[in-house]
Amino acid sequence: MAENYYRKPIPKSQKEISKGLNTPYSSEYGNPNDAAEQGQFSPDNQANIPFNRSEQMSFKGDTIKPFTVGLKDIDESIMYYFNNVIKPSVIQNGERIPVPIMYGSPERWKSIQKDAYLRDKKGAIMMPIIVFKRDSLDKNRSLANKLDSNMPNLYTSWQKSYNDKNFYSNFNILNNKIPTKQYIANVVPDYVNLTYSCIIQTYYVEQLNKIVEAINYASDSYWGNPERFKFRARIDSFATVTELQQSQERLVQGTF
Repeated sequence: MAENYYRKPIPKSQKEISKGLNTPYSSEYGNPNDAAEQGQFSPDNQANIPFNRSEQMSFKGDTIKPFTVGLKDIDESIMYYFNNVIKPSVIQNGERIPVPIMYGSPERWKSIQKDAYLRDKKGAIMMPIIVFKRDSLDKNRSLANKLDSNMPNLYTSWQKSYNDKNFYSNFNILNNKIPTKQYIANVVPDYVNLTYSCIIQTYYVEQLNKIVEAINYASDSYWGNPERFKFRARIDSFATVTELQQSQERLVQGTF
């Protein structure tokens, strides 16, 4: 005969109450405070499954992106160099006006090619202005090759020829101290050559000349944020066009 009994309610501890109030920011990693979800040993979960503790972190409120170098980073380096290093400007009505730089999205680029101008939301012509876009991506196989059919590796390791810990002293010789070896693991990226097209539009040729001179001076240097990666930029040629058509605005344009 089965015995009927009532289980006495057990109050929750402070840890269980606080854990129930926390909601995981990422459903993939779950609640980092719950040992059962993380695979640790607990009375409810008898399995002792190892896990990577470095992945138990929250990206909530984190403004620093993970370590990557992609196409968008190279585009941002060009935008950064234009805005913070070259700082193109023109003299308009006796005042120095900074020239805005925009990335040529398909809609903007089509508008420039069709109407010869870029207009704002009110329909006014935006000049002076600099617009650039990425055209192509070519692999540069002359520097290095990341993949090898016999031994595919994503990084290379090499030993440093000089180590500051191995300085010569008589004390090291008397104590038979063994020199230390220092190794560096270097990630091998995919080396590529990116080709960009840039359009400069101004009202006067004198304004265009000053912008071209500033950009030409910055050519063959490394563009980008000094606190991040920088990329070598080369400009081979500039083309200038001056048009004055009937019932249209004067157009002074340079491309490189």
